[in-house]
Amino acid sequence: MEMHQVRYFLAVVRVLNFTRAADECNVTQPSLTRAIKQLEAELGGDLFRRERPAAQLTELGERMHPLLKQCYEAATGARELASSFKSGQVGALRIALTHSVDLSLLIPHLDQIKRLFNRLEFRFLRGNSREVAEFLKRGEAELGIAAEISEEWDRLDTWPLFTENFQLAINRNHPLAALDKVDFNDLRAEQFLSRNYCEHAAQVKISLREHGLDVDRGHEISSERDLIELLEADIGVAVVPDTASLPPTLKRSTVEGLDARRTVNLYGVAGRERTAVASTVMRILRGADWQQVVGKSAGASKMTTR
Repeated sequence: MEMHQVRYFLAVVRVLNFTRAADECNVTQPSLTRAIKQLEAELGGDLFRRERPAAQLTELGERMHPLLKQCYEAATGARELASSFKSGQVGALRIALTHSVDLSLLIPHLDQIKRLFNRLEFRFLRGNSREVAEFLKRGEAELGIAAEISEEWDRLDTWPLFTENFQLAINRNHPLAALDKVDFNDLRAEQFLSRNYCEHAAQVKISLREHGLDVDRGHEISSERDLIELLEADIGVAVVPDTASLPPTLKRSTVEGLDARRTVNLYGVAGRERTAVASTVMRILRGADWQQVVGKSAGASKMTTR
């Protein structure tokens, strides 16, 4: 079945006249008639009763009309969308992030890229570091952002974006909120909220254990949203990265002697063709002044500890 045959069929349905339909389609009547006969042969029956002065749909034609119309509109829509992508009028971004990477870090850059395309469609995928690697492998995401992907895949390109420290997050009504800084002795009676979805959760736990803190009697959580709700309810304390987004009800505090850092990386697949949007986003993210972003977070933390 050819799309021009379907187009000719729909034209005859609209005007119920082969001659007028041919004029509308800018073809000769014999060409239009021949195309419809080929379509009828493929479908196994007449689509029209050739009556004068008007053609009439047969029962087969009636049943096929909505199906062929839907088929033609879908094909037309696909061509228009493909043309828009090719011309840069429409862009799509498929990016995978681990649960521990705050989406707010990307907002200023996404706003910048949005101005470069008339229409921009986002698809954000979330998962742990292994799942982000799988999204990239299967082509479901063009770019990935994670603190660490341990996947040993020779096609995985890695570009470091920034390195940051970890801080204590507590409820503003917590007794420790009155301190400018806390040390490990201040935390011995506290229960910790373990961010097990973070790629560096194990590293943080090791550092806390080395200073005699019992992190194993804490609470295990699986999302940043749960973390914030539990902190706001004053059910434990947590160690979070500098760039973690916290509401005003919570406070960051520096833990003296805490040896925990992470590097957030941008990932791509070597040798795989990227869309114009993905290539542009990659250039923007790699060229951004991330240390300024980390510095602002650290500065805000110092202000709230006064």
